Amino acid sequence: MKKLGFHDFENYPIQKKQTTLEFLREILHLRPRTNTLSASFRIRSSASYAIHKFFQEKGFFYIHTPIITASDCEGAGAMFRVTTLPDFQKPEEDFFGKPVYLTVSGQLEAEALALALGKVYTFGPTFRAENSNTTRHLAEFWMIEPEMAFYDLEMTISLATEMLKFLTEFIFAHNQDDLEWLTKFTEVNVLEKLENFLKQDPTIISYSEAVEILKKSGRNFEFPPAWGNDLQTEHEKYLLEHFGRAVVVTHYPKEIKAFYMKLDENHKTVKNFDYLLPGVGEVIGGSQREDDYQALLTRIRELGLKEDDYRWYLDLRRFGSVFHSGFGLGLERFLLFVTELKNVRDVIPFPRTPGNITV
Repeated sequence: MKKLGFHDFENYPIQKKQTTLEFLREILHLRPRTNTLSASFRIRSSASYAIHKFFQEKGFFYIHTPIITASDCEGAGAMFRVTTLPDFQKPEEDFFGKPVYLTVSGQLEAEALALALGKVYTFGPTFRAENSNTTRHLAEFWMIEPEMAFYDLEMTISLATEMLKFLTEFIFAHNQDDLEWLTKFTEVNVLEKLENFLKQDPTIISYSEAVEILKKSGRNFEFPPAWGNDLQTEHEKYLLEHFGRAVVVTHYPKEIKAFYMKLDENHKTVKNFDYLLPGVGEVIGGSQREDDYQALLTRIRELGLKEDDYRWYLDLRRFGSVFHSGFGLGLERFLLFVTELKNVRDVIPFPRTPGNITV
């Protein structure tokens, strides 16, 4: 019998039976009709609204930074090239007369606005051309990036904590039915987990302290912890289990962090932090920015970056600066924490991953 509104009910791929999230990723255009994915996307909507509400109520200005850029903010080189040419042989003949890319971050441009307006934030899509087929990586994802003049590292960590709790509390208040459904689906008491998060402050430790804790853990890590090496997912997971709450790791070695982070007095570490949430790992990376012209120029040269590409960024120090800081929150990773879903592909409507784009 033909169902009302259906032209092909018999072949409808979502039937009244157990359906896996893996299968639903093959039908992106239909999966929002399921209980789990519709709950996920309603929570995403609430989080997006709450982000604007939080920053607007704290006197931040919402700004728009370029999606097309000539700067590699992270210095990692994993960027998508944008071109009008059939090949990449003559960039000087291209639309902009030089190689340009999809942005990995709006931070550098946001700093220019923060040094004029005081406190700003950007919220939009960013892009990474990493060939990473993991549960935590996307080629296109959304970032929230505040930048604040006259904020030091400690003030920035406090702001990040306040923001995470505000977003969580907003979702807790406005998405009860969705959280209850996800509790059934994931078999994790999502409501209780979020309540506990709201009651607790994060544990704040230095990178050096984290390495020592990992060394003394007795665990046989795939990547043995050593000072100077970046923390891996397995290390983040252990630290979160060890403390039983959110963890903030600060003052990483300068060699494994971006050029724009302010050096500590020892000139070995930088004034930065990674914010780790249970079940997910890093959701925020932030730092106090280097405000000294000569120190920033030295770091750019040490890393072999092209000075001309960062001339305007150096001008922000050359023509007067103040101490300032900022951070980036990956929306999808935060949503993994809230929903207890285990794959970032399930908290964004149309995920972009290596070798996979349909809708």
